[in-house]
Amino acid sequence: MQLYLIRHPAPQVAAGVCYGRTDLPLAEDVAAAAARIVPQLPPDLPVFTSPLQRCRQLADALHPAPRSDPRLQEMNFGMWEMTPWDRIQREALDGWAADPLGYAPPQGESVGQMQERVQSFVTETRRQGLERAALVIHAGVMKVIVGHAQGLPARKWMALKFDYESVVCVNIANP
Repeated sequence: MQLYLIRHPAPQVAAGVCYGRTDLPLAEDVAAAAARIVPQLPPDLPVFTSPLQRCRQLADALHPAPRSDPRLQEMNFGMWEMTPWDRIQREALDGWAADPLGYAPPQGESVGQMQERVQSFVTETRRQGLERAALVIHAGVMKVIVGHAQGLPARKWMALKFDYESVVCVNIANP
């Protein structure tokens, strides 16, 4: 299965603020972003999207009936959401850095938990027999999918970087 992974446009949020599951609006006109992305996609792709508005609005501009799935949401940072990174306790950040797959911020989820739900979506989508699809998603979700597709160890895929509005094509092998 071939997946076109599309990161949402920049959201309205101050620099240096921790956000993931927070449902932020876009910082720019979605039509302009869609116009830049459409030429990078094959025609008539089914589109799946995170239900968060920064993805959903772009998905709506790319397809008349995108399918929303909560498993495609960004990581839930719990009590860290909308807190400047420099105001999160150093020992908490050190705990996360020491065990990112297992450590969950208070009332949030770990990277490992996010990875499980994203891989569940990919496995289910592959079983539907789709040959290709577009996913309008978040950087964290892109990291999980690209890391899985390329067989990268966790430390490598967690370090991947994706710009806003980037489009990355990956092939997901059948089991």
